[in-house]
Amino acid sequence: MNRPLLLDLFCGAGGAAVGYARAGFEVVGVDIAPQKHYPYACYQDDALHVLALLLSGQTWHGYHLHDFAVLHASPPCQGYSRSRHIQSREHPMLLDVVRERLTKTGLPWIMENVAGAPMPSFLVLCGTHFGLNVYRHRQFEASHLLLAPGPCAHPRALLPGYVCIFGKTVNGHQTGCRGNHYQRYSLAYGHVAMGIDWNMTHTELSQAIPPAYTTFLGQQLVTLADGCSSTHPLESEVLA
Repeated sequence: MNRPLLLDLFCGAGGAAVGYARAGFEVVGVDIAPQKHYPYACYQDDALHVLALLLSGQTWHGYHLHDFAVLHASPPCQGYSRSRHIQSREHPMLLDVVRERLTKTGLPWIMENVAGAPMPSFLVLCGTHFGLNVYRHRQFEASHLLLAPGPCAHPRALLPGYVCIFGKTVNGHQTGCRGNHYQRYSLAYGHVAMGIDWNMTHTELSQAIPPAYTTFLGQQLVTLADGCSSTHPLESEVLA
């Protein structure tokens, strides 16, 4: 039985991809940088160019737009991060143009970014929703209704916008919640805390989505993967 095909735009090292695969999708990734740790078929290309090509009716590596059942996009988040004002360079702000092109496809889609990113409607997922030892608040905007898993369950206060892996590192010290300093935790602990069981560097872990997030979302999207093309504003609801 064929699995519905999902195009993973701005794919990174595959945190989102593995979650969607666990939900029942076959995944193809695209990223402007080479991604040697991406666990599925992945092509180095500009995601906006790929969308424009597919929208024009052309093929991309043998794929037509209608070959894909669902689209996921994780545009660069640095320009929307709360730490952007202390960064030394400009970062692309692509949410609007990506949303426009995703909508034009007529396919179900999800777009992800950091907390605070300008999205008209979204739900927020946190590692504590899924029993993970990580805070990683991410916003998800979608073409269709998504259900949310309920409130976070932080064991201690968290400064807004910060990323924190909590618990004990292999040497027994608490990692703390003082900012986005991924050097505070061991690479092995980071993999376990985020539920990532394939190879990533510290930098890749610091930018990845825990696969549990997109497993949860993908299980909702897989019911739309039979050719549904109508789009509706996202409405967030809380499961009882």
